[in-house]
Amino acid sequence: MSGRRFAARNKVAVVGYAHSAVQRHAARPLGAVTLETARAAIADAGLTPADVDGIVTSALFPTAGSHAVQDGVSSVPATWLAERLSSGARHVAGFHGIGQIPGMVGMAVNAVASGAAQTVLVYRALHNPPGKYHANSMERAAGPAQWTAPQGFFGPLAMIGLPYNEYLQRYNADRAAMASVVVEARKNGSRIPWSYWHKRPLTAAEYLAAPMISDPVCRYDCDIPVDGVAAFVLTSAEHAADLPHRPVYVSGYASGLPARRRLPLHWPLDDIMDVGTETARRLWEASGVGPAEVDLPQLYDGFSPFVYFWLEALGFCPRGEAHRFVQDGRIDSDRPDGLPVLSGGGALGNGRMHGIPQMLECYLQLAGRAGDRQRAGATVGVACHSSPHYGGAVVYTAEPS
Repeated sequence: MSGRRFAARNKVAVVGYAHSAVQRHAARPLGAVTLETARAAIADAGLTPADVDGIVTSALFPTAGSHAVQDGVSSVPATWLAERLSSGARHVAGFHGIGQIPGMVGMAVNAVASGAAQTVLVYRALHNPPGKYHANSMERAAGPAQWTAPQGFFGPLAMIGLPYNEYLQRYNADRAAMASVVVEARKNGSRIPWSYWHKRPLTAAEYLAAPMISDPVCRYDCDIPVDGVAAFVLTSAEHAADLPHRPVYVSGYASGLPARRRLPLHWPLDDIMDVGTETARRLWEASGVGPAEVDLPQLYDGFSPFVYFWLEALGFCPRGEAHRFVQDGRIDSDRPDGLPVLSGGGALGNGRMHGIPQMLECYLQLAGRAGDRQRAGATVGVACHSSPHYGGAVVYTAEPS
């Protein structure tokens, strides 16, 4: 897509969705919840399973611990669901790469635009294994881990602690500023019925009193591992016009890839921002919009510092200024002049659903289906996932032109 508009721009639309309850540990296997949620999304779109001829997901099991991957229990691949949902599926695929949510959306859009499928179910199923999420049975370190694990540099907490600490020191930022981000996410998540944090907002004092787990990252800087499933139905713009809900069109997407070879958990701040800026440039180029036209920037927050990084990479504020930008209600979604970067609660306000809360908020708001949370006049949204340099983003619009 570099140097030109996305060829399938606004030719494919999201036309329905469903979301399971987000729980610490579900009472049923993940596969059963996924099948139920998939059927509900198809029905929401005014269709039947027989109408679905494509199934796409990203089945990555996001744990750094020693947990078994079992189809239908801890992971739900597209093939597993296709065998139980739709005998007519002719395009069944799973995304494996940088940015699981933008990646699987891109695969679905390309399938519809190319004619490989007419109607595609896209879903993400997340599992929280019993026991400690990052439990590690490793007795010896091999490969790249041999250079980090023996020193205690293991897992995503250490990974995000490094660039966050860099950010605080380089820009003379106060860790207390992050309370504005986390409190905003939890405020909005507490309003959503399926959220793990439903009716449980957080105060700045509670955030600052939380235990430190990987300095400067505290407990509430991290999303909580959960069981949960969300599914969406995508189809052509022409077909979408005949379905019951207002279509939300996919205008473009982009993903990033580190330009330098690093150890797997080595994420220096300059890598994040330099590659993230390039990812954003390609995103705006592909979609034909820019940050000034975005009403609904839903920034990824699996760890709270990602909100700073995305704000700056996407051009909503200068580099090094995000910690100031989030203060004084600037990201308060209840204020008419606030930039609603976490109006859907994000991962911090819902649970570890990866980029699903961001995608879902774009769909609900642009389709006019957000209920009491509906924002007037929103027409362009951006849903981000993971880090700007190791993830991606999708632009959605309510207008096909």
